[in-house]
Amino acid sequence: MAADFGAFRIVIVGAGFFGATIAEQCARLGLKTLVLDRRQHLAGNAYTEIDQETGIEIHKYGAHLFHTPNKIVWDYVNSFGEFSSYQHKVYSKHNGQIYPMPINLGTICQFFGKEFSPAEARNLVREQSSEISQSPQNLEEKAISLIGRPLFEAFIRGYTKKQWQTDLRELPEGIINRLPVRYNFNNRYFDDPFEGLPKAGYTKIVEQMLSDANICVSLGIDYFKVKDLLDPSALTIFTGPIDRFFEFRAGALSWRTLDFEKETVPVDDFQGTAVMNYADESVPFTRIIEFKHLHPERPSAEKKTVLMREYSRFATAADEPYYPVDTKKDKEIYRAYKDMADAETNVLFGGRLGTYRYLDMHQAIGAAMKMFASEIVPRVKLEGNI
Repeated sequence: MAADFGAFRIVIVGAGFFGATIAEQCARLGLKTLVLDRRQHLAGNAYTEIDQETGIEIHKYGAHLFHTPNKIVWDYVNSFGEFSSYQHKVYSKHNGQIYPMPINLGTICQFFGKEFSPAEARNLVREQSSEISQSPQNLEEKAISLIGRPLFEAFIRGYTKKQWQTDLRELPEGIINRLPVRYNFNNRYFDDPFEGLPKAGYTKIVEQMLSDANICVSLGIDYFKVKDLLDPSALTIFTGPIDRFFEFRAGALSWRTLDFEKETVPVDDFQGTAVMNYADESVPFTRIIEFKHLHPERPSAEKKTVLMREYSRFATAADEPYYPVDTKKDKEIYRAYKDMADAETNVLFGGRLGTYRYLDMHQAIGAAMKMFASEIVPRVKLEGNI
């Protein structure tokens, strides 16, 4: 706590991509900015570190893949470090067979054991999805309307039940929108024109973003324990859980969390790809990540590879929240907190936890840029700070 916390007019709670983007842009204007994070490292859930035994870079909180349709965001992150040309591809194991994901023409031909043209595959799926005759009202209906029941039962139901442990008819239909369906053999996981991984890791990118002399970073600091030391008139950008900020007055929002089981295996290559989904509900984990495949441009550890199995469950107060469950009850609770947030004069809420919505990294950066331009710059101009 060497820093004089009360000396800063801009305070950012959270050193993930949202907070780091705000801090970097404030610093560029010459604004002295304090960044607090309760963890002992930067980059939030995108934090990467080198495994000491193998030299393989690990994504401590699960695989993070950078992709975006936004050239401004792409150019922005590339200004802090070089990105590789990595294109993410995923495979799914079901009933002892390996299929390409997302569902594409190859998946459909292999699953039904027949050669289909794109038009034939479309007609088949259209026929199999015809049971949904109205606008989809939940995740299950939306998935069936997109791919039909047989493909849904094989690849979506079991995996999603493990991921959410919630009746699929209680989950919002928008969750499945992140998974494309293609009627060609393109098995790239993302459609975005800009995609890659930072060659030196995400942690180095965020270190560069926060390297300006106008930024003071304090790690291992709980905002709520030092709140009284801050200038009460300072502008705070809060990227932590919004319900925690308001002391759970409207109730606790529900989140999913992840548990990770790391294993070093004495083989050159365990599964031949970075991510293997396990679609069957009988397998307790959702996927296995093999990290060396994320950086094929790097020298590979011989006879050693690092795996990480992911298990999903409901988050408790002691867990890291990852995915908002966003049931109807959650929406009502969040609306109450949003009203409270709008009434705050010196606090802005952002990021995944602060807005109770899932954000990919590029979306967090884009949202931070928007907040900076529309809410922070006008405020500091009004105060005469720039």
